[in-house]
Amino acid sequence: MDKTTLDPKTVGSVIADLRRKKGVSQEVLSGFADIARTHLSAIERGERKPTLETLYRISAALEIKMSDIVLELERRLGETQ
Repeated sequence: MDKTTLDPKTVGSVIADLRRKKGVSQEVLSGFADIARTHLSAIERGERKPTLETLYRISAALEIKMSDIVLELERRLGETQ
């Protein structure tokens, strides 16, 4: 994989794992984040990458810092390099 791009599947996996860890459904998270459930689902499947605004909304809805999501992404990406 090109190291200058962010793998959308990894992004989606991190978000899905954090959501499940909080015990929240896609329906509930998307409602709290004010994004469509289908959009969240596409992000979690790695079909779409979230914008910074969307990532912020997701983090706020999960009651975690956006930087925590980024740190987990960096950790996982570091494992694959």
